[in-house]
Amino acid sequence: MEMPHVKVTREDWLRAALDALAADGVRGVAVEPIAKRLGVSRGSFYWYFKDRAALLSGALELWERQLTDQFIADVAPIADPRERLEALVRNALTREPFAGLEPAIVAHADDPIVKDVLERVTERRMDYLTDLYTECGLREADARRQAVVAYAVYLGWKELRRAAPAIAPETAPSSEGVSGAAIGHLLAVLAPAHVDNGNTDLAP
Repeated sequence: MEMPHVKVTREDWLRAALDALAADGVRGVAVEPIAKRLGVSRGSFYWYFKDRAALLSGALELWERQLTDQFIADVAPIADPRERLEALVRNALTREPFAGLEPAIVAHADDPIVKDVLERVTERRMDYLTDLYTECGLREADARRQAVVAYAVYLGWKELRRAAPAIAPETAPSSEGVSGAAIGHLLAVLAPAHVDNGNTDLAP
């Protein structure tokens, strides 16, 4: 079977599926409207994917690679753990290639395909944050607790940025990016310069 003359690649389909997921949830990941958005026929879809489930699964794996694996790889060369933590937090709060995607994925955690990937991604992120906080000087149990807090803040930030930019304008994108003051405050809380070993909590 010869490959049809297509205008888009497999990754184009995956990225379009993530855009649809961010905008309309899991139900938005449908072959016909995505094909129309891409300006191609359904034949292009079936060259790359067996069915809609394969498209959704592949899209979520792309999200995992780009917003988890790549984020971790980007900060890996930074030797100082506190600086690595700050860079990770800053990137997570400001880099958003698919606006509104994280809240949409979390909102569909009961979908079987989403559930498997979301659980894997969440555990990977939590483990990495825990390791970073441990390297910064916290005992393991306290590092895990701090990782939970940091991740909860991250998810809340993404939800506010999607749902209530007028109420929480500090989270809204601008011509110069997200508010520097808001990011600075969060970094001071989540990636402080010093660790108070007396109470095992990170202290700004």
